[in-house]
Amino acid sequence: MLTSGKTAQKTLKNRIKCSGIGLHSGAAVSMTLNPAAPDTGIVFRRIDLPGQPLVRARFDQVSDLRLCTSVSAGEGVSVGTIEHLMAAFAGLGVDNVLVDIDGPEVPVMDGSSAPFVFLIECADLIDQVAPRRYLKVLKPVEVREGAASAALLPDEGFSLGFEIEFANAVIGRQVAEFRLEAGRFKSDLARARTFGLLQELEQMRSMGLARGGSLENAVVVGADRILNDDGLRYDDEFVRHKALDALGDLYLAGGPIIGRYEGCRSGHALNNRLLKALFADKSAFAWTTHGKPRDAAAGFRTMEFGARPRAAAEAAL
Repeated sequence: MLTSGKTAQKTLKNRIKCSGIGLHSGAAVSMTLNPAAPDTGIVFRRIDLPGQPLVRARFDQVSDLRLCTSVSAGEGVSVGTIEHLMAAFAGLGVDNVLVDIDGPEVPVMDGSSAPFVFLIECADLIDQVAPRRYLKVLKPVEVREGAASAALLPDEGFSLGFEIEFANAVIGRQVAEFRLEAGRFKSDLARARTFGLLQELEQMRSMGLARGGSLENAVVVGADRILNDDGLRYDDEFVRHKALDALGDLYLAGGPIIGRYEGCRSGHALNNRLLKALFADKSAFAWTTHGKPRDAAAGFRTMEFGARPRAAAEAAL
């Protein structure tokens, strides 16, 4: 029995399996989500490699950030494109899972977190006899690279603001704001798909990326239109997917965050740098088992669309 004010860790009630192709590798892959003991965290097991090595989903295990987030336990032992799955775990409040995978990349499915949400809901969740550990942000931390920035600020619960701006007229500038609230991750963020510009596709493939990308698992944007026959799932699907990516990247901290994230044109590399900057300053964070009850419910609510997120410098005043 947990004491008052504490929320139980959660794992899957049942194991569940899926299969698909890797977005960047184009390789077929099967993946099984298994229940795991308290304090395990999210751990990948490469069952196709000798000894079935384990790879922990943590910010300090990140090895490749080219258009996705990959984690590694050494040369030849890595798992790529984990961010959509990690966002589903974060969005549904899943703490402990052992992920068996027989290839180097999580299957892309439809390019969003929705298929993983479906799998987790089918497997069901159970409480465990251990309290959730929250990462509480105590003071602003910010990283920048050119016009891009990412920041973590003190806040109650968890909130997220994101701004994107593309020269492409179809995407343009989009700004969105989200705050954690029960059940809203599934409706407001989970279905937002990864996207790419048609003009950049050949360049990515020459780099060994996006070999499995198609209109079935990504929004492809031409010079003046969306190439997918079914169009967009949200009017602002592009910024929502960037927010989804950020949520998945932030869950590599090792637990849910109590604080506010602000991203402006940020991507996987900058999100990882942000976590490294946070953990490098021991006065900027604290671990606690006392989180707000709404944090455990996992979800997002759209608070505002079209307003510019607060700058980290302003929040520090």
